[in-house]
Amino acid sequence: MPRMLDVSDEVRAEIGDEEADRLLAGENTPGSYDCTSCRTPGDSEQERTSTVLFIGDETAVLAFAHATCLPSQVVQVTEDQLQGAVRSISGDSVDLGPSKVVPEQAVLGVTSGLVLIAGELHPALVVEPTAPIARPGTDGVNGDEFLPLLVEQGFTPLSAIDAPPAVLHGWSVLLAVGQLHAVLQPGPSGGQPVAWWQAHQPLQVTESWRAAANKHQQVLMFAAPVGSIGRQPREDLLRDALDKAAANGRLVAAAMPLAGV
Repeated sequence: MPRMLDVSDEVRAEIGDEEADRLLAGENTPGSYDCTSCRTPGDSEQERTSTVLFIGDETAVLAFAHATCLPSQVVQVTEDQLQGAVRSISGDSVDLGPSKVVPEQAVLGVTSGLVLIAGELHPALVVEPTAPIARPGTDGVNGDEFLPLLVEQGFTPLSAIDAPPAVLHGWSVLLAVGQLHAVLQPGPSGGQPVAWWQAHQPLQVTESWRAAANKHQQVLMFAAPVGSIGRQPREDLLRDALDKAAANGRLVAAAMPLAGV
């Protein structure tokens, strides 16, 4: 029987009209599924369901999500990311690869945690490089350019964490198969989103973090220069380090919706 399925124009363009029509007719669509965003059960016969097409270098995977979690969309990822999602690889930490504003030798570390702001818990990612960041095309003599480069991208400098940062439009956090895969930025000339940084291995987040992300439909990203935060074993210590970095003028932040939202 027909499913309550959403197939966006961009997904249809990738998979073709024939396959899209088969999906809408229920021929190739599972009735029940695990949402690729929140990982809770869904039923395309009972609730609106989105088709989400992940495209790697050589492989494409069609997944399903609650329409309230993600709209139907195409997401460009690396082949390693895509294979990792298929295998549902676990990991409790991650190093993040280079981005357009980070030289190739730079390695970014990321920590996930819940941050209490105005009495409410928000899902957060804290990004800190392992070494000073030079501006691309320079020899680094001007010092660490990590924060200025991020401010140029639209991140907001913080002196205190007393309210959620502003949304950075066009950017999003890719949470798939219940794990963090990448932060996406607008593609060149308004094309498909591309990875600003991406996990070498998908980051396993806690159920409470994932629940908060789906509640708010966004993630707060904080970034600080090397030596500002460190690897904190507890969320209260992480918050203390964030507060100290903000007070010292060494913290920028942005709110990012879940991919495509």
